[in-house]
Amino acid sequence: MNYREKTREVHIGDRVIGGGHTILIQSMCNTKTENVEETAAQILALEKLGCDLIRVAVPTPEAARALGEIKKRIHIPLIADIHFDYRLAIAAIENGADKIRINPGNIGSEDRVRAVVDCAREHGVPIRVGVNSGSLEKDLLEKHGGVTAEGIVESALNKVKLIEDMGYDNLVISIKSSDVLMCVRAHELIAGKTDHPLHVGITEAGTLIEGNIKSSIGLGLILHQGIGDTIRVSLTGDPLEEVRSAKMILRTLGLRKGGIEVVSCPTCGRTSIDLIGLANRVEAMVQEYPMELKVAVMGCVVNGPGEAREADLGIAGGIGEGLLIRKGEIIRKVPEDQLLAVLKEELDRIAAEKES
Repeated sequence: MNYREKTREVHIGDRVIGGGHTILIQSMCNTKTENVEETAAQILALEKLGCDLIRVAVPTPEAARALGEIKKRIHIPLIADIHFDYRLAIAAIENGADKIRINPGNIGSEDRVRAVVDCAREHGVPIRVGVNSGSLEKDLLEKHGGVTAEGIVESALNKVKLIEDMGYDNLVISIKSSDVLMCVRAHELIAGKTDHPLHVGITEAGTLIEGNIKSSIGLGLILHQGIGDTIRVSLTGDPLEEVRSAKMILRTLGLRKGGIEVVSCPTCGRTSIDLIGLANRVEAMVQEYPMELKVAVMGCVVNGPGEAREADLGIAGGIGEGLLIRKGEIIRKVPEDQLLAVLKEELDRIAAEKES
């Protein structure tokens, strides 16, 4: 069942999630939000790479006030991440946040939650209700015998009901766990219990390698079941890597098109060029091209043309030289140190043809 086709539409700035709309990619700045210049610069770099929504931490009144200036410099919706102090949520909304993320459980009394909800309603700002496995209430831990998928879902739906009972339903739900299979199970459970759009991710996934593996497995299992309206790949590192990984996950699942896919062989004893370095340089270079292509980077001329046949373009290395391949046909033979430049020339030519 494709749950995402049946979720409600929610407008976040000029973007829409839910109701079968394109799954949007979100990341979060690791800058100090109070530093407008640095934060805006990071967001612009993320935009260029394909980030659709950006979240920033708002731990201080200064950070809340900075939102307005940041918004003047960027082009994607700005989401404020709030914990503990309900006044910061209100200040973030008043300073132009397109969406706020709160956990009503740590905002305080019901009156304080209501004050945030009233402000969100007045400004038409959606609220993301976020619950992590590490923030479950004591009564739910006791009821379910510890942290469980069922407890996470119950906690989230209780908080959603609290806000709905206040007369506001412009909501997005987020339930996350660092336990991949628990997170998957929680999404399977909640998808059948609500029509609010879901922001999906594996929280505290880890560093680049471990975090990517956990996120790919977890998000892959969730998204393939038709669950999820926005995603974030949470990595300990450069937020740019989060966006690259999210794009690859969506493209691999057939949920998003666009951009250049790079395929490369794993190297073997026949490899006579610096294939690893070349493949990494190709992967970095193609990020600037929005067109949809498959590019193959092969390590030898024995199987290169054949293995690259399904790619639009390919390069294959030999001893100090290499081949440029188009649709499986050899076009040119060039010195090894010219392979990257020749590939770029061909990509530029294709890009120019598409624009004309």
